[in-house]
Amino acid sequence: MKFVAQRVSRASLTVDDKPVSDIGRGLVVYFGVRAGDGEAQAQKCAEKIARLRVFEDEAGKMNLSVLDVGGEVLLVSQFTLCGDARKGNRPSFTDAEHPERAEELYRFAAQKLTEQGVPVRLGVFGAHMVIDQVNDGPVTIIYET
Repeated sequence: MKFVAQRVSRASLTVDDKPVSDIGRGLVVYFGVRAGDGEAQAQKCAEKIARLRVFEDEAGKMNLSVLDVGGEVLLVSQFTLCGDARKGNRPSFTDAEHPERAEELYRFAAQKLTEQGVPVRLGVFGAHMVIDQVNDGPVTIIYET
């Protein structure tokens, strides 16, 4: 599994010009599932997302998590994170998990985040989504299991 987390002051997601999800202060997390990934990796990602210390404390140091600041997470499935562009110019997506299993693990990760007390908003799995986000910092973290 791989995710890219970006600290935002706000973000919204639409599908077919219809609002689906929005958050205030928090993280937009693009979430990719590789072939062979399982619940253990999804659990580890959820724990990492909830505890990433990327928000500033009173001293201006990145020392607080999304939980600490009462933030939210917009979790967006993104199979293209599993793309391999090392050869040629067209990425290969053979490392991406089959959609049915990927969606199960995406939803499992969202559930595990929620169980930790993080308010989670979702995208629409497999849809063409438009995401409007205001990056704060910017702060971007890439994580792979």
